[in-house]
Amino acid sequence: MIVIVDYGMGNLRSVQKAFERIRIPATISSNVNDIKTAEKLVLPGVGHFERGIGNLKNRGLFELLNEQVQGKKTPILGICLGMQLMTEFSEEGNCNGFGWLKAKTQRFSFQSNGLKIPHMGWNNLSIKNSDILFKDITADNFFYFVHSYYVSCECDNDILTETSYGNRFVSSFQSENIFGCQFHPEKSHDSGLLVLKNFAFIENNIK
Repeated sequence: MIVIVDYGMGNLRSVQKAFERIRIPATISSNVNDIKTAEKLVLPGVGHFERGIGNLKNRGLFELLNEQVQGKKTPILGICLGMQLMTEFSEEGNCNGFGWLKAKTQRFSFQSNGLKIPHMGWNNLSIKNSDILFKDITADNFFYFVHSYYVSCECDNDILTETSYGNRFVSSFQSENIFGCQFHPEKSHDSGLLVLKNFAFIENNIK
């Protein structure tokens, strides 16, 4: 069973409905036993980084997820804010995250090109490292983004895709069993459903 982690920050039902469309069971839960027994986890999220970390800690989910992800090596997919929470630090609230990979979350800053913040709309992906998460995905597939902050990875090998908006930023990453995507697969029509399907069929013994 895939468990969509409920920590009070996100479009949980839309993620669950996306899995339903591809006939993959997924439940929304903050229950300790559900998370401990999950085959895979999804950490969605819309909102403020510092509040997200606070909610996770207040609900007793921060250390639990650390145990499941780092100890048990349960595959996890972070979506938008969920991806950012996996980094070491965010400028949004000057707050530490899980630190599951060497990366930080920074705010877009445009001084001369007239681009608006947040970055909102459809963009394609430049695939840097081949990975099962993007099986059958090409530059012709477009994904929906809405975010004011982006992830910067220290290790190039962790970067799966990049996207251009003013500058190039990390639009997805992977470190062993940890996956993150800045775009919203649940809002990206068939392209997003394919990413969720690929994640659902990833083997649990990732190294």
